[in-house]
Amino acid sequence: MTATLGFHGAARTVTGSRYLLEACGQRTVIDAGLFQGLKELRELNWREPPFPAHKIDQVLLTHAHIDHAGALPLLAKRGFRGPIYCTRSTLELCRLLLIDSAGIHEEDARYANKKGFSKHKPALPLYTVEDAKKALELFEAVDHETWLDLGKGLRARFQGAGHILGSCGIEVRLPRQTSSDGGRGRSAGDPDVEAGEAAVFFSGDVGRYDMPLHRDPMPMPRCDVLICESTYGNRSHEAASSIDEQLSTPLLATFERKGTVLIPAFAVGRTQQITFILRRLMRDGRLPEVPLHIDSPMAVDATSIYSRHLDEHHLDSDVFEDGRTSLFPNQVELCRSVQDSMRLNDLPGPRIIISASGMLTAGRVLHHLKRLVGDRRNLVLLAGYQAPGTRGRAMLQGARRIRIHGRNLEVRAECQSMHGLSAHADREELLRWVNSAPAPPRQAFLTHGEPEAAFALANQLRRDLGWSVEVPELDERVELDAWL
Repeated sequence: MTATLGFHGAARTVTGSRYLLEACGQRTVIDAGLFQGLKELRELNWREPPFPAHKIDQVLLTHAHIDHAGALPLLAKRGFRGPIYCTRSTLELCRLLLIDSAGIHEEDARYANKKGFSKHKPALPLYTVEDAKKALELFEAVDHETWLDLGKGLRARFQGAGHILGSCGIEVRLPRQTSSDGGRGRSAGDPDVEAGEAAVFFSGDVGRYDMPLHRDPMPMPRCDVLICESTYGNRSHEAASSIDEQLSTPLLATFERKGTVLIPAFAVGRTQQITFILRRLMRDGRLPEVPLHIDSPMAVDATSIYSRHLDEHHLDSDVFEDGRTSLFPNQVELCRSVQDSMRLNDLPGPRIIISASGMLTAGRVLHHLKRLVGDRRNLVLLAGYQAPGTRGRAMLQGARRIRIHGRNLEVRAECQSMHGLSAHADREELLRWVNSAPAPPRQAFLTHGEPEAAFALANQLRRDLGWSVEVPELDERVELDAWL
């Protein structure tokens, strides 16, 4: 029986992760993400799907980020009715992120109709909140490291990837295509693997080593075919040990001048990571205990989800202290309502405000920036990548004026950027992860990376490890039989 794999997203780009595994008479989709970024990528979300949604048997989801899960409502809209399997915490994060994504699509369509700039009359959302709710009804939570029987000889298990809460790589096992494994002994020594089985492993997004909050990615398992991300396949991050100093040094200087620190941060993952680092620095006496405000409804909801899952194996054991589990320093306020947010306008420094969006493009953070940017006592601490054309990139490049809500404002506040907080493994960490496997795969495919990053990593794996590696094109379909 022929097994095939289709690369219908994240092929020579970093978004839109979507794979179709056809094996054992079943069609299994692994991840269903939205294309994001440049217009030509976003337009791919509107194309006719390369496979009928109603003929998919099941979806296996690595984690909740929109570039991996954001097209699930679109599948439901187009007729998919099978189960969507993921970890419990991924399910909770998807309830938050998919409804929010649908709301954004609906709002974009309303705005396009109001302004009349859409080619379509009327402009329609990619999908609606109702579509997202239909998709969420299909979710089924699975236990970490427990085999899931998909029927017809196909089974899968999820293992921690260390990327965000609930993130996993997914191992799919299926009957071998031949009676022999070519002498490679793929099943030997693994009590969870039955004789005559072959393995395909999807890395999802591989997390980093020795980082605050999330645990290290679990070792790569023995597999015949590997589908691995390559986002930072040609780059190295700064050492994680420098993160504490990057936070403590500028914050101490700001507190001494009675200023307010504004940290624009993404609501899921980054906000929780920063609050956890701040807790540790304040606990150890490296920062004074000052009020901390998390001002983003989504960040508040995401933090609640993190807090409910602190006892999971996805999170670092450092969250446990004296029988208490917490992400926060002692003085923290979660600001959900507009009134809570507005009240911060009257509070003097020193204090810290964490708010979305992470690139200063929209949201409550702009109201705080408008108030704080003109005062030399204050600090704007950018905590992640700032895309070209965003206010964050402009401030990072030393802009002396920025425009917010129709007003040009002089930039007097200090602006700094933190490095090393990425949740993606870099080149060295990806090599460390693949070398953790008990044996190399027979064939590897690199996805979820721009061409330069993917091809650089592919060349290194060929040169240093002797691997057989390919970088597939979008919608390329390969037969796996030769490696199974």
